[in-house]
Amino acid sequence: MLSRVGKEKIGKLVVYGSDQTHFAFLKAAQIAGIHPENIRAIKTTKATLFALSSDSFSLSVRSDLEAGLIPLFLCTTVGTTATTTVDPLRPLCEVANQYSVWVHVDAAYAGNACICPELIIFLTGSLSTNHELLRNKASDSAQVVDYKDWQIALSRKFLSMKLWLVLRSYGVTNLRNFLRRHVEMAKLFEGYVAEDNRFEIVVPRNFATVCFRIQPGAIAVASGKLHDQDVLANELNRKLLESVNASGCIYLTHAIVGEVYILRFAVGATLTEDRHVIMAWKVVQDHADYAIRQLSLN
Repeated sequence: MLSRVGKEKIGKLVVYGSDQTHFAFLKAAQIAGIHPENIRAIKTTKATLFALSSDSFSLSVRSDLEAGLIPLFLCTTVGTTATTTVDPLRPLCEVANQYSVWVHVDAAYAGNACICPELIIFLTGSLSTNHELLRNKASDSAQVVDYKDWQIALSRKFLSMKLWLVLRSYGVTNLRNFLRRHVEMAKLFEGYVAEDNRFEIVVPRNFATVCFRIQPGAIAVASGKLHDQDVLANELNRKLLESVNASGCIYLTHAIVGEVYILRFAVGATLTEDRHVIMAWKVVQDHADYAIRQLSLN
């Protein structure tokens, strides 16, 4: 890009992500020389399930072009850190192609799950733009030797050995089944949450993480307060998280997206079984009963 527009234009380059993009995006952009004021974290909303909207991205690009800036790079995400949301790759890539913007897909969490045929749909559109940039004549000629592939020594990471060992030990079929089991157990927990009208699924589950909370309506019933329900909901869910984690039975994490405090149940341990999921939901219910009961007494 700089060879085309001139090195003196580096201060005009703009990069794009969303407010759900991993913080490494900000660090990498600054290391690359992008001015902090030219790093866009486009706001997401619950209406788009906290995914980056192609309309919002297009609007941001047009605004920057009108200001004399140069759109350079878009970081999309398949499986955001907070909610495992998937950005709509194809519409975003269509906008990126229109303005010659390079696209990167961050699939650090969910990319491996896409080895399952039923989940690969989440990567649709990921190679629809500038994938040729990843190729070069030297590599295609098969005449380039990567010294790390000679042996384990040479003080270099031998990552290919790790991948080879996993594939030889498990095989693709077993890897897929392993990931499917995690997704199925998360789906089981999601079903329990959906059956309890005190709770709500904040963001639909895509993979093996369930984002849920005690919903404001349940709090209004318990407290008799019709105002500040969202504030009360956030506080009650925070207390529920602390109570559940203090029990030592299970451990949940949380995130705050769109000013909504959510609880996250993530399946990822090798030895997790359905019985653990059932037990986890029982723990959540018991502590929710107590938290809501305390609210009604105050």
